[in-house]
Amino acid sequence: MSKGLSSLQKVKGLDRLGLNGGKGGAFSDSVGETVSAAEPRIAVLLPCYNEAGAIAQTVAAFGAALPHAAIYVYDNNSTDDSRGIAAAAGAIVRGVRQQGKGHVVRRMFADVDADIYVMADGDATYDATAAPAMVDMMLANNFDMVVGARKSEVDAAYRRGHRLGNRVLTGLLRQLFGRSFTDILSGYRVFSRRFVKSFPVLSAGFEIETEMSVHALELAMPVAEHVTRYAARPEGSESKLSTWRDGWRILRTIMQLYRIERPIWFFGAIAAVFALVAVLIAAPLLPTYMATGQVPRFPTAILATGLMIVAVLNGMCGLILDTVVRGRREMRRLAYLTFRAPSDFAIDRRS
Repeated sequence: MSKGLSSLQKVKGLDRLGLNGGKGGAFSDSVGETVSAAEPRIAVLLPCYNEAGAIAQTVAAFGAALPHAAIYVYDNNSTDDSRGIAAAAGAIVRGVRQQGKGHVVRRMFADVDADIYVMADGDATYDATAAPAMVDMMLANNFDMVVGARKSEVDAAYRRGHRLGNRVLTGLLRQLFGRSFTDILSGYRVFSRRFVKSFPVLSAGFEIETEMSVHALELAMPVAEHVTRYAARPEGSESKLSTWRDGWRILRTIMQLYRIERPIWFFGAIAAVFALVAVLIAAPLLPTYMATGQVPRFPTAILATGLMIVAVLNGMCGLILDTVVRGRREMRRLAYLTFRAPSDFAIDRRS
């Protein structure tokens, strides 16, 4: 890690890194050690649902990789002993009643106050040793999000259907929004404070990763990827993902976000289809009308006219909504700019 991060003193208990709410100056822990206000407060966020077989290993791994960070486990109605195991491993455990990863992320981002946020799943599949490098990358370049792009050497870790679905959805996102990441579905990410506190979480489930990616792309945030190892789940831990169900939800989310963020193109495409059909239907009527001045097939003419009206209405909707979206994007950008860059965390805390 960089010199700045490696110089952090290790602290104990729940007050480490000043997460007890103090502002400015120095932060003290429960045994009297002091952490300089010039060091970042790092929070590790671990969503958890029935991960009794892996959560202790995950907490221990991130605790070893980032000994100065506060580790939070947000339990989402687990029916096993995930909460107790996480607490015994040294994590700060909180619960979220609304089912779904999106609801958990919304609660984590709202509740936890830190300068840098490291988010991963609680299933011990992500490489915790990569976290320091990802944090260093963020601080050195003032990135707002660093995505841990998964690279697996074990077939069982990343099923073939998931690989194909990830490629298809990543390619679709690139086509719709002009640029993308190589792994939009990765749950291993490092965020700046200004990303977390300006991100209006709307998703409910596993499509939250797609929403994060689109949010960063739409606001033209500085982002990067860091290739990390991806391991198979430990014994006793089962995946909650469904290739088809979750793939459909993510695809639906991409299309909804495209409708919301690119209305002029979305509704413009619909308008073009209706207009084209109207022209094709009306084309045979034109020679007769030019020769005789009469329209022999009124139902066809009425249908063509109706389709063209629908096309114009869609086009106008796209233009109006594009103006609304531009205003919303400006407001989100202004909210994002109220927070300082990652490397200015000390100034931000003292302000």
